[in-house]
Order: sequence, then structure tokens, then C-alpha cells
Amino acid sequence: MAFDWKAPERGACSVSCSSIDFLLTHKGTGNMLILIPGGLAECEYSIPGSNTLFLKKRTGFVYKALQHGAALIPTYAFGETDLYDQHIFHPGGLVNCFQKLFRRLTHIYPCAFYGRGFTENSWGLLPYARPVTTVVRKPIFVPKIEQPSKDIVAQYHTLYIDALRKLFDEHKTKYGMSETQELVIN
Repeated sequence: MAFDWKAPERGACSVSCSSIDFLLTHKGTGNMLILIPGGLAECEYSIPGSNTLFLKKRTGFVYKALQHGAALIPTYAFGETDLYDQHIFHPGGLVNCFQKLFRRLTHIYPCAFYGRGFTENSWGLLPYARPVTTVVRKPIFVPKIEQPSKDIVAQYHTLYIDALRKLFDEHKTKYGMSETQELVIN
């Protein structure tokens, strides 16, 4: 999902290459494009207390940043995975096999999540009333390279992940996590 905060029509749009190119070239300067590189694939890992991001193979956002010379800004939201519970189905069971098949066919992970309802002690689809704190690290400025090589993309992808891990480690104890918890990159 991409958000263009400067545009008068603020909101979400496709994260296709053409959308990203349009937002970074045709809207003037000073625009900020917010991408969620893990996307729907992270749903599977989004359970309370988890710190797992789906980024290892997600390099397209780095490629596009290099093509446009747009800075990469490491950001992490503490408490985001605590907003909903997720029912984890038995591995190898019928529902779990359906989830895997559906994900393989549609690239969408059908998860059974729930939160709170409108009344106290009821369940529903509203998020739990828990704090979410977003922390931001200094930008990683990248050169503008129209056709960046795989090596250059990998180099900046590694810089981004390292900066994200440092950001997580610097703030984890402030937001209720133990010193031993780590950010897992899948």
C-alpha cells in the first residue's frame, strides 16, 4: 500500500512500478511515499508479541528508491501486532492446507483475526485499545541510478535492514520488550 501525503487526493493506491514512478516523478518535489514492503505476506507472522517482518526477498522498494534517488527511511511500529489476535490453525490440518493453497493461488493469506467488540469483554473486529508507537530513524540517502545493478540494490537493502534492526534495538526496552528480543527478518 502506498500513501502520498502531499497530494491533494491523499490516500492509498497501488504499489505497482508505474504507480511508484508516477508518484515520485509527476507530483513535484517534497512528496513522501510510504510503502509497506512486507504487505499481505506479513499477515501470517502478525501475532501478538511477534517482531517478524517479511523483507528478506523484498528488494523492489530499494530498486525504485535508487531509480528515483529517494531516501529510504527505516520505520518500525511497536505494538502494531498487539492490536488483534489471530487464530493459528493446526499445521497440516485442513484449514491450514486451505490457507496455503489460497495464498499460493492469490498471494493473499486468509487469516482468522479478531479483536474487541462494542461492549466490554466481547470479541469483534475492532482493534484492542493498545498503544502503537512508531519510531523513525534518520534517512538513508541513496544515489539516483536509472538502472541499478543487483549488487547495488542488495547493498542498500542490507543497509536498510541493518538500520531497521538498530532502530528496533534502540527502542525495544522503552516499549515493553526485553533486551533479548530480536527483530526477525523473513
